[in-house]
Amino acid sequence: MLVPTTCFNCESACGLLAYVDRDDLHVRKFEGNPEHPGSRGRNCAKGPATINQITDPDRILYPMHRVGERGSGQWERVSWDQALDAIAARMRAAIMEQRQNEIMVHIGRPGEDGFTERVMASWGVDGHNSHTNVCSSAGRAGYQFWMGADRPSPDHANAKVIYLISSHLETGHYFNPHAQRITEARANGAKLIVLDTRLSNTATHADYWLSPQPGSESAINLAVCQHIISTGRYNREFVRKWWNWQEYLEANHPEAPVTFEAFEDALRTIYAEFTFEYAAQESGIDAATLAEMAEVVADAGTRFSSHSWRSAAAANLGGWQITRTLILISALLGAIGTEGGLFPNAWNKFVPKPIHTPPHPGVWQELTWPMEFPLAQNELSFLLPQFLKEGRGRLDTYFIRVYNPVWTNPDGLSWMDVLSDEEKVGCFVALTPTWNESAFLADYVLPMGHGSERHDTHSYEQYDGQWLGFRQPVLRAARERLGETITDSRQVNPGEVWEENEWWIELSWRIDPDGSLGIRQYHESRAHPGEKLSVDEYYGWMFENSVPGLPERAEKEGLTPLQFMRRYGAFEISKGVGPMYEVQVPDEELRDLNVTPQGRVYTSTDKPPASNMAPVGAPEPDGQGRRPVGIDVDGVVRRGFPTPSGKLEFWSGTLAGWGWPEQAIPGYIKSHVHPDQLAPDQMVLLSTFRLPTQIHTRTGNAKWLDELAHTNPVWIHPSDAARLKVEHTGDLVRVQTDIGYFVAKAWITEGIRPGVVACSHHMGRWRTARQPGEGLGGMVATVDLDKHEDEWMMRRIKGARPYESSDPDTMRIWWSDVGVHQNLTFPVHPDPISGMHCWHQAVRVVSAKPGDRAGDIAVDSVKSRKVYEEWMANTRPAGQVSPNGLRRPTWLMRPLKPSPDTFVIHDT
Repeated sequence: MLVPTTCFNCESACGLLAYVDRDDLHVRKFEGNPEHPGSRGRNCAKGPATINQITDPDRILYPMHRVGERGSGQWERVSWDQALDAIAARMRAAIMEQRQNEIMVHIGRPGEDGFTERVMASWGVDGHNSHTNVCSSAGRAGYQFWMGADRPSPDHANAKVIYLISSHLETGHYFNPHAQRITEARANGAKLIVLDTRLSNTATHADYWLSPQPGSESAINLAVCQHIISTGRYNREFVRKWWNWQEYLEANHPEAPVTFEAFEDALRTIYAEFTFEYAAQESGIDAATLAEMAEVVADAGTRFSSHSWRSAAAANLGGWQITRTLILISALLGAIGTEGGLFPNAWNKFVPKPIHTPPHPGVWQELTWPMEFPLAQNELSFLLPQFLKEGRGRLDTYFIRVYNPVWTNPDGLSWMDVLSDEEKVGCFVALTPTWNESAFLADYVLPMGHGSERHDTHSYEQYDGQWLGFRQPVLRAARERLGETITDSRQVNPGEVWEENEWWIELSWRIDPDGSLGIRQYHESRAHPGEKLSVDEYYGWMFENSVPGLPERAEKEGLTPLQFMRRYGAFEISKGVGPMYEVQVPDEELRDLNVTPQGRVYTSTDKPPASNMAPVGAPEPDGQGRRPVGIDVDGVVRRGFPTPSGKLEFWSGTLAGWGWPEQAIPGYIKSHVHPDQLAPDQMVLLSTFRLPTQIHTRTGNAKWLDELAHTNPVWIHPSDAARLKVEHTGDLVRVQTDIGYFVAKAWITEGIRPGVVACSHHMGRWRTARQPGEGLGGMVATVDLDKHEDEWMMRRIKGARPYESSDPDTMRIWWSDVGVHQNLTFPVHPDPISGMHCWHQAVRVVSAKPGDRAGDIAVDSVKSRKVYEEWMANTRPAGQVSPNGLRRPTWLMRPLKPSPDTFVIHDT
């Protein structure tokens, strides 16, 4: 039987088909699902490797409870009922005692559109935490400040020029679907431009590969903009209609007439300094090359697509301006919402309304949304250990879900400190399919299903259209086809592995068994009041009531909408969405209007109901409570953008009004690793990339991928190797950061810029000798980890090695090196605006010292704290800069946004 589901190994959510043996009902392999509109039956290596994950001989199959001290490796098997009752009792007490802020769920890859957030909302808890500020927040912030949506949706397939900052084809989020469309565009003559300091797989395919000095990408982008402006190649009508230039002039040039011609004069002046010569000086790229590339961009017109997500934006102080300046190119060309251009993601994404929608929680979580970062794009997740050490709060019950904070975050040993301290974290619950560095410290380790063992809906922006994907437990679907009735995923999963949706419903039910806390109602069946909501009813209701066109499409095949999604795994809702900002507002919404001098239109009419809950900015009502409905453009009221002005915000009144007026327009912030900031013997370390086959934090146990990529050497240019007296690839080097060092093998290559080194950030998995797991796949080393006063030292005892298991391939492991966990040696670098951890490190690279071994790590906790304090000093807290007494602009997006009254700053 072929049963569709969705890959869970990155955010692309590509479609998979599970090949289920009819005789023994085992999955034999996974291949691509041709019915999936995004991936179209084509998958990267991570999709088929799902079979390695579900057959992993080292996966966790039963609930485990700690019996020794945290991290001791002493466990006992418990029942789900025992775990549920104990955890629910703690949470019920915390909620009843109004300690909601002591409950936190820390999510790595969501994999679904809002299910877990709604669970926390039902508890009345502002406890959502995410990995996003160590992943993509800076990139998101650049998009949100411009257009009110925090992701791009580039129409690569129809572009004339494709401009990528970092390696977008082979790694990361939704890049398999993008890779397909970029390849198609190139076959049709499109030019590909890649800015990436290292030679990525993507760069090898580029027409222009630019290897800039890290952090100089904004200077390059602005030189391109200056060329477009100075040669008059910008789309004048688009800029006139859809930029908030009036607000810019009124705020910054009150003496000038508020005319478009005055703005054009100002625009030429603003960016006059960003010549090709200036960009060459900053980036190290020849001015003639930049000029040639800029001409290619200018010639693209409205068929210019681009993408910036991690890499440069995620790595540099002010990296969000790299994205802002990239969008400036698109905005100048008028390549927004055009064929071959750039779309806000919310136009090409569909999040169906669920059966229950709990109210916004009435509390504010200071541990994730502190006053110092009023404009942060996402939770300040990576600062949690420092905040707990400062006494800003404690956690009674802390969950991790598809997340490994000790390994993923910078300064992971501070995470070990707090997760080992029961005064700071009372009960630590790891929801995970496999052991990891953080789960070893947990009180409960609860086995959750892999991608083919759980339910989720998801929709991502991959082309100019909207689709909805459905992840499902494939063995459940297979058995139901054969006539069995399955009511619990544990009936078909290995051991007692459960799916998270059923777990969250059951946990919520036990927190509020009699309904007195108001929680149970959001997990109760509508069809059978008094009974728990089932996943069939949850998704069945959603597909019947919230997905346009799906019921009709299913009916044509004699199926219910749920049966259709179980059969096909995906549904395309629309395509060719086009420029939604130009949609004319219907007359029935245009009553009792307030039109501002800048053209913003407010109405007292009710907002029409919408089934699509894709997150966007929420512009505030006017003083009389009328909602913003659109923007008057040349006498016609159009929908516009979900920004305060209703237009693309070249000038951000939010940045200007919340303490950062000097950054209110797209500009160039010199990075913390700018050459001016480096000592003569320092280099820049790039860590924000992955090798294309790895699954990152999901699991190290995917044997086909592990064999292909299992180590992370330090990339060094031959000229630097000669200077450092590193003679051969494989020689050991010591990379010294501000708080310690790590030892790794060198890879001498011309694929990196001189003066820069690089080390992939997804290797170096480890466990201590006293922790369980003799095997743990081919990616985990056994280490000694010791702390003496404030200094940590890690030394590898054993690398990967063959071992006996239910899978004979584990005896064929031929490698021992599994790389180095370099993140442990990185201090936290919170960007004061976006909240993003700035990953680039200023390092000293030297030959290994006598006695050094590959994988050695040393960290000084005192130095770690000092760097944290230095970066926190750069913030401008809401209490000092808020223009209206609020913690944060209410229009900005925020996961699980609390009720409006929680935004008010109260005197303490």
